[in-house]
Amino acid sequence: MHPLAITDQEFILFQRLIYKIAGIDLADSKKVLLVGRLQRRLREHQFTSFSQYYRLVSSGQNQQELQTMVDLLTTNETYFFREPRHFDYLRQEILARRPRNDRFRVWSAASSTGEEAYTLAMILAEALPAAPWEVFGSDISTQVLAKARAGLYSLERTQGIPPELMRKYCLKGVRSNEGTFLVSPELRERVTFDQINLTQPIPRHIGPFDVIFLRNVMIYFDAETKRKVVAHLLPHLASGGHFIVGHSESLNTITDQLVAVQPTIYRKP
Repeated sequence: MHPLAITDQEFILFQRLIYKIAGIDLADSKKVLLVGRLQRRLREHQFTSFSQYYRLVSSGQNQQELQTMVDLLTTNETYFFREPRHFDYLRQEILARRPRNDRFRVWSAASSTGEEAYTLAMILAEALPAAPWEVFGSDISTQVLAKARAGLYSLERTQGIPPELMRKYCLKGVRSNEGTFLVSPELRERVTFDQINLTQPIPRHIGPFDVIFLRNVMIYFDAETKRKVVAHLLPHLASGGHFIVGHSESLNTITDQLVAVQPTIYRKP
């Protein structure tokens, strides 16, 4: 079946729409990706043009389809123990210096399918066996949040998980679940997920957090959106708390409310 074609004018409409909703600056080079991810939805609705689909999702009459479009265009690659230097810093510097019995909270603010949140949970379970802790994960996509809550992954996704943590916190599937693993219930019950659009004001009850991870998502934002997102997150970071971004990202010129501890790792005074 031949892919449906999109005109430059139609692509611009979708660029503006996804920017308005999610703050994502969809590059011109992503046109093929957009067509590949949305053409099944056009066929589902028996549309013959992207203009028809645009009218449906932009009309405000079908929020479910709009959310489906957002899910399809915002799903990003993630994996366990990605960029491990940050987890080393969390373990060796932040957790090692915290008051022993204080509650410790971490926010995975662009959690996608949950690998980062469960990585954090494994680290906290090991470092704080007797202290109260929790991990909160959020994403704009309901589709990836459903996968995150399930905590069920292909065994191919285990790369990066240390073998001792794999044995301790991951249950290998058998019979119909062969080829998968399930994050253990003891970890899943300490990790919660919710849908949050970081470009919109965030409910006050979410915080405060000792550490906020916002990694590998700002690369999709322009400077104005980056400033807006960080401004929405900072009120939820406790004084003395850490804010961590991806290795290809920086908060230089984005905010003056944080102090750089080392590249990609910042602290709130």
